[in-house]
Amino acid sequence: MPNHSLLGDFTLARRVVLAAGLGVVAQLGAGTAEATLFREQQASMFRQQQDCLALTMYWEARGEGRDGMIAVGWTVLNRVRTPGFPGTPCAVVHQGGRRPPCEFSWWCDGKSDRPREASSWRLAQSLAEQLLVRPPRDPTRGALWYHNTSIRRPWQHVRTKRIGHHIFYR
Repeated sequence: MPNHSLLGDFTLARRVVLAAGLGVVAQLGAGTAEATLFREQQASMFRQQQDCLALTMYWEARGEGRDGMIAVGWTVLNRVRTPGFPGTPCAVVHQGGRRPPCEFSWWCDGKSDRPREASSWRLAQSLAEQLLVRPPRDPTRGALWYHNTSIRRPWQHVRTKRIGHHIFYR
């Protein structure tokens, strides 16, 4: 699947939501308290999705720097775009619940999810916003799964790329 269609699908979905939101604001009256509340709710929902994506990028790839974090973020977004997976970053990350087995180990390991490294957390937040607003090219070539290179078992998926200490598959 080419990158441009993946980006197009996600960007189109975001535009539809924004356009619908603008329509709601127009119906409510741009300066009304209801319109202000609606805009605040939309911003809150965006921040929630951004935080889920940033936490995943942070916990799964903070030692990999920018490239590794972007690759992990793209894996989440590729799942969002793929039938059979949930339709938002938070739903993808939370799939499987808080107990193993789950999709992302940081989510169900029973440890605190609060970031401890300020600079890595700021980078993850910035990259998550970029991925949700103006995503760069997908370096994973459409990956839906990945694992650390320390895991030796073969996976029954097509390997797409190795980035840092992660191997990506679709």
